[in-house]
Amino acid sequence: MKIPSLLLALTLLGTAGHALADRLDDIKKAGVLRVAAFDSNPPFGFLDAKTHQISGLDVEVAQAIAKKLQVKLELVPTNPANRIPLLVAGKADLVAANFTVTEERKKQVDFSLPYFASGQQFIARKGSLSKPEQLAGLRVGVDKGTTQEIYLREKYSKTTVVAYDDTPLAFTALRNGNVQAISQDGSKLAALLANAPDKAKYELAPFTLTREYQAIGLPKGEARLTKVVNDTLLELEKSGQARKIYDRWFGPSTKAPLPRDFKIGDAS
Repeated sequence: MKIPSLLLALTLLGTAGHALADRLDDIKKAGVLRVAAFDSNPPFGFLDAKTHQISGLDVEVAQAIAKKLQVKLELVPTNPANRIPLLVAGKADLVAANFTVTEERKKQVDFSLPYFASGQQFIARKGSLSKPEQLAGLRVGVDKGTTQEIYLREKYSKTTVVAYDDTPLAFTALRNGNVQAISQDGSKLAALLANAPDKAKYELAPFTLTREYQAIGLPKGEARLTKVVNDTLLELEKSGQARKIYDRWFGPSTKAPLPRDFKIGDAS
């Protein structure tokens, strides 16, 4: 082989190797898995007052994925609005932050198999909200950039939707009378209400607007990384570990008991 031909072959070989490398290789090479997680939305992700570490259901799932990859877990604090920007900008490898699967989000990110399911509900003062028809004319607080915000704006045009950075801020607005209700997925609201010192004044409205599935968010086109995440989730379900994680945060002995009506693998 002539020297120019040899150089060309080596160049093509190098290019091919680069093309084959992907985020999974980068994670293993760095020895670190960076996962965007909530730090103020218990029980999915919150700063534990005792350990001063971010803890929660989503964090335990992220820990299982890092263990599967045999790398260190690095949590990147996020709020709802920053989840996709962090992933798209390459500042996080995954998102594990009560991340609802939607067709609109699928245009920017990929999703794993769902590992949690819930529905859109409301917290309001006791006796003030009992059916969806009453939402017309109300000011409702939501988390900015969430499916709850999008759904209300699209389906309830007579409702004034007020967006906040996170659910605790929306709850403060409810307490101050700036909104008449707040909306999020029911599991998160149940946990929020259970830990509220003034919970006797409020209640979870007795209706659900939607059925939503939460999953791990991934960069587009990372097939190998997606497979590792999905395999880990299915192993958690098969081993019984998924139920143990769920029960630690929503089991009968918790502040916000919620029956588990979904198993990993039930939806894709």
